[in-house]
Amino acid sequence: MAKKQAQAQDSKQESKPNPVVRFMHYVEACRAELRKVTWPSWKETRKATFAVLGFVAVMAIILGLIDLGLSSLIKAILA
Repeated sequence: MAKKQAQAQDSKQESKPNPVVRFMHYVEACRAELRKVTWPSWKETRKATFAVLGFVAVMAIILGLIDLGLSSLIKAILA
């Protein structure tokens, strides 16, 4: 019984590749996955970027107005 456990532990340690080999497998797998990606066109990227910037601008204005209103309310209460 003890021999089987010792052999099992030895085989587990021997089958595990060193960190450099594991890293190389990781890099190869990443490259293979990146080849499968469907990248957006320049037009789609620009359109999405403007949509995000527009949303951020609108939210900044809304949050700024809420902040201004609440700060005025606090000043009125404390004055």
